[in-house]
Amino acid sequence: MSIEEIAKIAVNALEDVKGENIVVLDTEELSPLFSRMIVCTGNSNRQVKALANNVTEEFKKNQIEIVGVEGEQGGEWVLVDSGDLVVHIMLPQVRAYYDLESLWNGQRPE
Repeated sequence: MSIEEIAKIAVNALEDVKGENIVVLDTEELSPLFSRMIVCTGNSNRQVKALANNVTEEFKKNQIEIVGVEGEQGGEWVLVDSGDLVVHIMLPQVRAYYDLESLWNGQRPE
């Protein structure tokens, strides 16, 4: 399965649970660790957890390997790592504070 297909599955899973401001970043030239990063906003701890759960369920359903899931207990920022694709789901204030899009969008972090 291509990285584009995996990203599409993740985006659809996020849209199914009403994730907001979904951004897919191509990080292939910026990092040897992963090719794509998806950033999404959830409006409550419960929604952040539900979004992450839906992504992991869709990955399992499509036999996409899940390397790890971090942050499930707090629900402010949950990361779903499938190796070549990393999904960040955050509360609005956490997303604004860390501003991952600016960090990774065309600039190599220092």
